[in-house]
Amino acid sequence: MQDEQGAVRRSLLDRFFPERHLYLRSHGEVRGYVLTGGRQAMIAAVTVVFAAWTLVASGGFLFDVIARSQADSDVARARAASERLNADLQARLETAVVRMSATNGSLDEMAEMVERRHAALTGVMSNFQGIPGSQAALRPAKSLNPATTTPVQRIMAVRLDQDRLIARAQTFAQNRAERLRLAFRLAGLNPAAYVSRGSSLGGPLVEAKDPSALAAILDVDEPFAIRIRNAADNLSEMRRLADVAESMPFNRPTSARTTSGFGVRFDPFNGRPALHQGQDFAAPLNTPISATAPGVVSFTGVRSGYGNTVEIDHGHGFKTRFAHLNSIAVATGQPIALGQRIGGMGTTGRSTGVHLHYEVWVDGRPQNPARFLRAGDQLVQQN
Repeated sequence: MQDEQGAVRRSLLDRFFPERHLYLRSHGEVRGYVLTGGRQAMIAAVTVVFAAWTLVASGGFLFDVIARSQADSDVARARAASERLNADLQARLETAVVRMSATNGSLDEMAEMVERRHAALTGVMSNFQGIPGSQAALRPAKSLNPATTTPVQRIMAVRLDQDRLIARAQTFAQNRAERLRLAFRLAGLNPAAYVSRGSSLGGPLVEAKDPSALAAILDVDEPFAIRIRNAADNLSEMRRLADVAESMPFNRPTSARTTSGFGVRFDPFNGRPALHQGQDFAAPLNTPISATAPGVVSFTGVRSGYGNTVEIDHGHGFKTRFAHLNSIAVATGQPIALGQRIGGMGTTGRSTGVHLHYEVWVDGRPQNPARFLRAGDQLVQQN
């Protein structure tokens, strides 16, 4: 029975990969080579694996290019909309200055209106404190010189600056939120799946959904209340994305050079194609290895093939693994901060030289760490 099965396999092999003879002539000598069916099958298998790897790598590259292009287009559209809004505000407010100057409107009423708008604006602007770039983007304009301007002009200039500030706040939050979404997409993640819909802002900005009600609560005109509401919504979305991003492994475990990436490669021990589930970094022995996100150490010790290993649980289904370490500087159950040293690079386990084998897991499945590193680079550029 086994002989019959072997004969069938040999028959199929001969059918698809018949024995071929290759003759090469050089300097008057002719050399012959025999390509057996087995060798041809091995060459075909290697070719298929290489082609599959090329398609996967090309697909990932195209995905990143498309994601970046789409995000840049969204940011450009948001910036253009903001510029149109500013131009419209400028025209309307200049008309208001002329109208109020012509009718000798009460300076006290105008000043009170500006103060109420300032109080509402302060409530939103205070939530931008500590956000990189917000101080420069939302800096108020300089006051007009009292010696060369009338009180009406100065009050209206303040009102115009208030409208410009709220428009810039909305645009700033929109652009930063879109850059955060791009970082998620570069990592192969859906931003909406990791961000709760609850608002991070409190008070009347959350409680009043109707523009008229919000205008009454803030004691400002309704158009300004709508802009306050929109800026608060964009800020809440930006903060939710930023809070989640801070807990994800977007940072680099080491500044060392990359030697092997995620995907199919030839195993250095047996020379056969195999799936490499992480990314390798090479550097001298005991090079410091750092946590790529805050979390809790879920494992320290020796794993088969990995040698000395540290695993960190970051929440949201994310886990990172650091393998082949020469030394371990943390303990199981220990809280870990971003950038904290967890050990030193080594060559323990199934290793051919000093390096770090780094893995990222999401919901129990290995991911390409290079995607998360690109996402981290995107966030660094944003800051």
